[in-house]
Amino acid sequence: MEQLPTSIPVITPISSEAAGEGGKPATAKAPFQPEPPPPPTEFQLMVADSVGKMLPIYGASLFRQPPSTFAPVENVPVPADYVIGPGDELYVRLWGQLNVELRVTVDRNGQVFVPKVGPISVAGVHVSQLDAHFRQQIERIFRNFDLTVTLGKLRSIDVFFVGEARRPGTYTISSLSTLVNAIFAAGGPAPQGSMRHIQLKRDGQIITEFDLYDLLSKGDKSKDMALLPGDVIYVPPAGPQVAVAGSVNTPSIYELKDGKTSLADVIELAGGLNTVADGSKATIERIDQRQIRSVTEFSLDAKGQQEMVKDGDIVRILSIVPRFENAVTLRGNVANPGRYPWHAGMKIRDLLPNKDMLLTRNYWQSQNALVTGASTQYEKPAQSKADQESLRTEVKLNAPEINWDYAVIQRLNPVDLSTTLIPFSLGKAVLEHDEANNVELQAGDVVSVFSQHDISVSTKRQTMFVRVEGEVRVPGIYRIQQGDTLRDLLERAGGFTENAYVYGMQFTRESARLEQQASLNRIAAEMEAQIHEKSIANTRANPENAAAIAAQTESQRGLLEQLRSAKASGRIVLQLKPRDTGLAAVPRVVLEDLDRVLVPPRSQVVSVVGSVFNQSSFLYRKGATVGYYIRAAGNGNAIADLRRALLVRADGSVIGHKTSVFFGESFESIHVLPGDAIVIPAKLQSGGFSKAMRDWLLVASQASIAAAVIAIH
Repeated sequence: MEQLPTSIPVITPISSEAAGEGGKPATAKAPFQPEPPPPPTEFQLMVADSVGKMLPIYGASLFRQPPSTFAPVENVPVPADYVIGPGDELYVRLWGQLNVELRVTVDRNGQVFVPKVGPISVAGVHVSQLDAHFRQQIERIFRNFDLTVTLGKLRSIDVFFVGEARRPGTYTISSLSTLVNAIFAAGGPAPQGSMRHIQLKRDGQIITEFDLYDLLSKGDKSKDMALLPGDVIYVPPAGPQVAVAGSVNTPSIYELKDGKTSLADVIELAGGLNTVADGSKATIERIDQRQIRSVTEFSLDAKGQQEMVKDGDIVRILSIVPRFENAVTLRGNVANPGRYPWHAGMKIRDLLPNKDMLLTRNYWQSQNALVTGASTQYEKPAQSKADQESLRTEVKLNAPEINWDYAVIQRLNPVDLSTTLIPFSLGKAVLEHDEANNVELQAGDVVSVFSQHDISVSTKRQTMFVRVEGEVRVPGIYRIQQGDTLRDLLERAGGFTENAYVYGMQFTRESARLEQQASLNRIAAEMEAQIHEKSIANTRANPENAAAIAAQTESQRGLLEQLRSAKASGRIVLQLKPRDTGLAAVPRVVLEDLDRVLVPPRSQVVSVVGSVFNQSSFLYRKGATVGYYIRAAGNGNAIADLRRALLVRADGSVIGHKTSVFFGESFESIHVLPGDAIVIPAKLQSGGFSKAMRDWLLVASQASIAAAVIAIH
């Protein structure tokens, strides 16, 4: 039989909460949002107190999302066993001796009217029998004809959802709806409702009892049935409940279907044991005679799993203890940290058979890297300009070097569970094959290998590199030993070239840079606190000048940001003389790792920066003074503070205006040397705070901050 597309209304609830005037359905609000979870039950709270977290009721999350729309669903096929009833629309076509084409709706009496034929009763007829039924009725009057009868719009029916439902009430639904459709439309059972005994009642009789667990865990809805007008869906109170927590696949609270549920059945409901579950035992917390609670432990063998569980039980499946019975752990500065199988008589050299085992992966990644950036990023070396993607020519330690003097075995004492440390010399065990340090291992031992970065060793054993650049005969990177001096290093580099400007030699040290930067950061933090406190105090004392105070504070914060952006260089002033030229004048400063020496060529310029009309570099003129170069720069501008000017010597030392007065000469009369820089700061507002700020900036300059940063303009 040919069928027309049908239009089937989706379930439309009419409940005491959603009904409009006269009991008519209220207008649905779209779009729907997920409903908030209902408050936990008392059993859920008790379980949470016991296991440390809230367990959900199994299956409740399935009903968190309400129907998304009430729009009709088009083109849904009608099953062959669908029963025609009042409200259904039929599309009838007759041709031959009788030509008729009409749409008719089944009336309250279950009949449709066909012209020239009369009323035909169709109520109770299956869709598959419609053609034969119409043919039989029409053949009483006409003979030579043919026909088709198809369904149009389907009727709606009213059903009742009662009991412990999430949203009980009357629902107007499609006549094709089934029990499962209605359960979802009504939001499923409430937390106190049963998911295993949902009843469909018709004419006072229970037609079917549906178990949602069959649908949720097995995908079985064989007991689902089509609904008829007036059907009642009843959700009884929840039956006995047990909680399953711990190492199972679906920890939840489960409803028992009957009083004969075993421990094995409950574990199966929870999806079985997960990967890390301890399969030897389980504990059950039980409420005895509704008075007291007790805990019992059961083995998970065949006999233990036949133990019957009871209402209110909390089943806990423990996880395995993450302990290795036959392993030793190797960690720290090694190529392949991890766990290795232990065997009787195993010693350190069995775990570390050669020194190659101590070269870490970070070492090889850094060693193999061709370009800057990630060590695992390999690119074609640059062919022309040296930029951030150029070939690496930097010589440095690719990884912290190994501490050959000290490694340790961490061992657990099985008697009192205390930890014992067994130190040994890694170098003697691996390099020298010293049996005294080739310690025998036990199962569970943890062997830790350290680098010189993890535990500092004496400078004699450290690997130290320094860099020499500029006007020396063999510039490069040199490895130094403990006690090597700056003069020794320059001798190894071949000494100075003819163009070397020894007085301007820059000697920087990483440890000095860190100390200078820490001092600078501390000064900036103190300055920030004082700015904040002074701003609040001034505003409270002079509220009428709040705008001016705010502007002043903002200006001071601008100075603070300049100070914060300053970076210490770590330069150490060597106190050389301007006429020094040979190695004999170089002080015997003991070198440290990462020291850097730059010998510049003889400079021909003097720089003037800051609050002058023409910031520039000028050719050096022998015998010229500070005043000469200030005048060459156009003198100070309107905001220049000449009384706070600084002369930064090429050797890194700083001479201030007050310092020169102390030594009995004017600042402007000081003779300037090649490579010197004159700094003219801007005037600051008067007051103790501004004076302190000037002092801080002077400290910054003395910490070898770049002259352009010190200049405040």
